Amino acid sequence: MADRASLGVPVKPSRDVTRLIEIMAALRTPGSGCPWDLEQNFATIAPYTLEEAYEVADAVARGDRAGLKDELGDLLLQVVYHARMAEEEGAFDFGDVVAGITEKLIRRHPHVFSDKQGLTPEAVSGLWERIKAEEKAARGETAAGALAGVPLALPALTRALKLQQKAGRVGFDWNDPRAVLAKIREEADEIEAELDRREAAAAEVGDLLFAVVNLARHFGADPEGVLRATNAKFERRFAAIEKALAARGKKPQDASLEEMDALWDAAKAAEKAGE
Repeated sequence: MADRASLGVPVKPSRDVTRLIEIMAALRTPGSGCPWDLEQNFATIAPYTLEEAYEVADAVARGDRAGLKDELGDLLLQVVYHARMAEEEGAFDFGDVVAGITEKLIRRHPHVFSDKQGLTPEAVSGLWERIKAEEKAARGETAAGALAGVPLALPALTRALKLQQKAGRVGFDWNDPRAVLAKIREEADEIEAELDRREAAAAEVGDLLFAVVNLARHFGADPEGVLRATNAKFERRFAAIEKALAARGKKPQDASLEEMDALWDAAKAAEKAGE
């Protein structure tokens, strides 16, 4: 087991992932390791794993390559952390994780590493799903429902998208986005019918969101991605409102809704003129 003495003092960074594994082992070494790291377990670390994955996505969305490098390092640390805790239990180690994913990639890409050359992206997707089904059968896993295998921990919009994709593969789908748009209008009407019953109206809002995800899917759009873009647009335009109000010696709380609406429209028009 690695400790500070075996790593060398001072500990130096390295491009070799082995050094990262050694550092993680040192942090988890009883007596000489980090007290905080030593008291962690899979359940307490999992939220950090999710957070780091989101920060990777955020760096990608912002086009921040320097930030992406750092966030990928943080995410890699999460993999090493979980692998180290599993090694301590005698379950598996980091090498087993690498061996497993490399074997899986080779097995699921016969069009690259075997004899199925020249496949279309659609054919590749179908091949991937068939190989996954064969893997489950080989493990003796019983056939599950068409919607099985979508993790509960996914963001709700992403999980809705994946559920719809799975349902679509077995024919439960609309072929025309206009039909989905009609469903959205229907859901909006159902919200209106329940406006005096808050809980019922809120449930109908969930149905509306699910239908909107479906429409995004029919356009080939990632609902999380398009909503992130809209969030960024809202932030830009609201910042423009604040800037315009500041020039008038005001803050948002000092302005009327009508004044802010007019400034919003101006910010929107300015953006469109710059496109």
